[in-house]
Amino acid sequence: MSTLHTWAGLLLGWVLYAMFLTGTVSYFKDELSQWMRPELPRLSQIPDQAVVAQRLADELGNIAPGTSQWSIRLPDERNNSVYAFWRTTPRNPGQRGFGEGNFDPATGQRVASRDTLGGEFFYRFHFQFHYMPVVWGRWLAGAAAMFMLVAIVSGVITHKKIFVDFFTFRWGKRQRSWLDAHNSLSVFGLPFHFMITYTGLVTLMALYMPWGEQVAFKTPAERQQLSAELSAFIQPDKPSGQKTALASVADMVRQAQERWGRDSIGRVTAVHPGDAAARVSVARGEAGRVSMSPQYMEFEGATGKLLTVRESVGAAAETRGVLYALHLGRFSDTEMRWLYFLVSFMGTAMVGTGLVMWTVKRRQKLPDPGCPYFGFRLVERLNIASIAGLSIAMTAFLWANRLLPHPFESRADWEVHAFFIVWGLTLLHAVVRPARSAWVEQLWAASALLFLLPLLNAFTTQRPLWHSLVEGDRVFAGIDMMCWALALLHAVLAIRTARQGAISQSRIKPKRQAPVVTSREAAG
Repeated sequence: MSTLHTWAGLLLGWVLYAMFLTGTVSYFKDELSQWMRPELPRLSQIPDQAVVAQRLADELGNIAPGTSQWSIRLPDERNNSVYAFWRTTPRNPGQRGFGEGNFDPATGQRVASRDTLGGEFFYRFHFQFHYMPVVWGRWLAGAAAMFMLVAIVSGVITHKKIFVDFFTFRWGKRQRSWLDAHNSLSVFGLPFHFMITYTGLVTLMALYMPWGEQVAFKTPAERQQLSAELSAFIQPDKPSGQKTALASVADMVRQAQERWGRDSIGRVTAVHPGDAAARVSVARGEAGRVSMSPQYMEFEGATGKLLTVRESVGAAAETRGVLYALHLGRFSDTEMRWLYFLVSFMGTAMVGTGLVMWTVKRRQKLPDPGCPYFGFRLVERLNIASIAGLSIAMTAFLWANRLLPHPFESRADWEVHAFFIVWGLTLLHAVVRPARSAWVEQLWAASALLFLLPLLNAFTTQRPLWHSLVEGDRVFAGIDMMCWALALLHAVLAIRTARQGAISQSRIKPKRQAPVVTSREAAG
C-alpha cells in the first residue's frame, strides 16, 4: 500500500501540483482579473443590474445583429466588468462560431483596458491546461484527479497514526522533517483534499462517464429535459423568420430582482433575439447558494411575458449541483473563500513535499549521491521546475500583464506565451545547474519577482499600493500585500534550502577525506 501511495503521487505529481496551485489561485480569479485590468475603475457599489442588462442587450444588438444567441454575466461585488458571449457564423461547416468580450457596465461599450485573460487563465489551466485540445486537457486532469484519489485513500491506510502525525513535526531532520510536514499538511486538510478531488471528478462526470446518459436519454425531448436540469441556457428552437424587436430586458430583470434580490442576478441569455420566437432567461447568481443547479425565469422575448420559473431540480441533479458548488466555492463570502484558499494551499504544499520527499529519501540510498542515476536526476529536475519554476512562471504572467504594450495584437496570448516561455527556462536552468543551487536560485528568483511586482504596479499604473489603501480598494491592496507575503515565504524556503545544503556538505566531506587504508598497511 505504501508503494501504491508513493507511485500514485509521483507519476502525475507534477501535473497535480500545477492543478492544485492554479486551482488555489482561482478562488480569487475575479479579483485577479480586476487587478489585471487596472484601467477599469473600482465599483464602489454594484450598479443596477436591470439597467446594465438593457444597456448590454442594446449594444449586442449593434455588434452582433442576427446572432442566434447571446449571454451576459452581470457585474457583482467581485466583478467590475460585464462578460458577454454571442454566437457567430462559423468559419467552417460543422464548427461553432462565437464572439466574446468584456464590457464597461457604465457605458455598455467594450472595456478600454488592456487585452488579458486575467485570472481566467489560471482557472482554465487548472482543469484543461493549454496548447492542447480542451477535451484532451480535461481527460488528463481527470486522470490526475484519479491518481490523487488513489494517493489519498492509500495514504490514509498507510498512516496508522494519523492523529499523532498531525501533532508531530521534527525540525531540521531532513527526510524525517519532510515526512512530518507531508503528514501534517495531509492530515489537517484531509476532508478538504478528499472533497476537492472527488468533486473535481464530478464536475466533468458527463465527459468521463457518458454511457449512463446515453442509455437513459434517447429522445431529443429527454435530452432537452436533462439539459434544463443542468443548465440555464435555453435550447434554441428554430426561428420563425418574423422580425420582432426584443421586449424590455430591464423589465425582465426587475421581475427576477423582485424574486431573488436586487444584486442576485447572475446571467441573462437570449435565444434568437430580434425574432418572434425569441426567448430570454434570467438566471439567479451563484453567491449564497450551495448548489450549482440552475435557477432561472424564462420569458417570451417579443412580449416579455413570463413563461416559466425553475427553482428546483431532481434529487440526482441537485446532488450533482451541490458537489459542483462545493468544488468551486462560489457560494462563499470573503472569509470562507480565504479558508478555501488556505486549505487548498496546504494541499499544494502536501503534493510538493511528497515530490521532494521522494528524492530526499532515495538520495540517502544512492551509492554515489554526487552522481545519481538518470531516473533520479529526472525526478529531481522536474521537481525544481514544477515547484519553484511554476512560482516564477505564474509571477512572470503578472509581470507580462504590466510590461507588454497596449494596444498590442494578441496581447492576451503573449501573456500566456510569457508564462510558458519562463516556465521552460526554469526547466532548462534546473537541468544545467547543480540541483541544490537550482533550488536556491529559483526560490530566490521567485521571491524577488514577487517582492518587486507591487513596485512595478506602482510605476506602470495609477493604482499603487498607497493609493489603494487610501481609496479602500481591497482588491489591489490585497493582491500587492499577498505578493509580499508570498515573496517572504519563498525567501524563507530559499534560506532553509541553502542552509540545509551547507549542513549536508559538511557531513559528506569527512567521509571523502578519510584516509584510504591499503591491504598492506592493514596487514602490517
